[in-house]
Amino acid sequence: MPRARLANAAAAAAYEALPLPTTRDEAWRFTDLKDFDPSSFGTRPAAAAVTNVPQLLDLDVAGLATVTESGITVDRAPEGVVFEPLSPDHQRLYELVGWNEKFAAHNAAVWEHGLLVHVPKGHVLRQPLYVRLHNSAENGSLFFRLLVIAEEESRFTVIEEYASARPDLPAYTNAVAELYVEQAAKLEYVSIQNLSRETWHFGTHHARVERDAELDWVAGGFGSKRGKIRIQNDLNGPGATSRVTGAYFADGSQHLDYDTFQEHIAPSTESDFAFKGALRETARAVWRGMIRVEPDAQKTNAYQENRNLLLSPDAHADSIPGLEIMANDVRCTHGATLGRVDEEQLFYLMSRGLTRSEAERLIVRGFFQDVLDRIELEPVREALGAALEARIPQT
Repeated sequence: MPRARLANAAAAAAYEALPLPTTRDEAWRFTDLKDFDPSSFGTRPAAAAVTNVPQLLDLDVAGLATVTESGITVDRAPEGVVFEPLSPDHQRLYELVGWNEKFAAHNAAVWEHGLLVHVPKGHVLRQPLYVRLHNSAENGSLFFRLLVIAEEESRFTVIEEYASARPDLPAYTNAVAELYVEQAAKLEYVSIQNLSRETWHFGTHHARVERDAELDWVAGGFGSKRGKIRIQNDLNGPGATSRVTGAYFADGSQHLDYDTFQEHIAPSTESDFAFKGALRETARAVWRGMIRVEPDAQKTNAYQENRNLLLSPDAHADSIPGLEIMANDVRCTHGATLGRVDEEQLFYLMSRGLTRSEAERLIVRGFFQDVLDRIELEPVREALGAALEARIPQT
């Protein structure tokens, strides 16, 4: 039997055997899935894919791919780079994300539309590779898999953006990304989720960073109803570095959940995870972070933080940082804060002629400014800043 069919069969068996997570599971303690039934969402393609879905980003790109329930289309690909539909027989598949977790198993069992990005040794792309993912089927599901291989000394950017055809479209999305950053390479990876308020969204993203390589990761969360995003970075070679910057905004009854893991395997590695979120109305956010330092990972330098700004009395956030250190010559720190809008700041700004919404926009921009400054790509930085400010309603 071909390798792909064996993998699908094993993943399908695991998916059926694994129970849906509940709040009795530690990793899901604050995210309740009792109203979610994966089998209620169809897997057949939409009758007609919607192509004019609004996007947050407007970029000049080197490569462009569009993914819908109907399939994947590569509209543009740069010379010398593999930017094409992903073969289910690719040898690097499932090395980082297999099927030992319910949603990863569901993806591995049924995905059809994937993308392979393979940049050869020493190749430098000045413009990003852009992947648009559109949810357009009523009560439909979209399973996507991304495989990125950055060969030695290559440098490039991959941006993926998730969007829905309608703001009230009920759907289920399940995405997996496996990222390989080889020796002395640099990968910028941007993943922005702006799905409808009725979409259940689950993502599993895992990167392996080798000797003297660099991973710069941006995660933006604005849409969806509920779900969980898992982000893991393995610092696998001496001198490897990773930086993950997260910015999210939730309102209404949205519930966003981020689960991050910094795995230091080799000595003299560095990781820096910073997540900030703003919440309005009855929105909820969960961030769970873990730094793990293996016994041989001496000289590790690792940091994680999560800071939340509550813009209404009924909004709520849970932050759970963690350390698991098995080496004795390391520097590992973490921080988590939760705060409300300073009424004195609001009063001061409104006394200068600003409306309350204008004043809140300034405060929100100021709150996020330090994480926005970490984003190297100016169009991404400006688009995320504008999207964050736009969530404050006009009065």
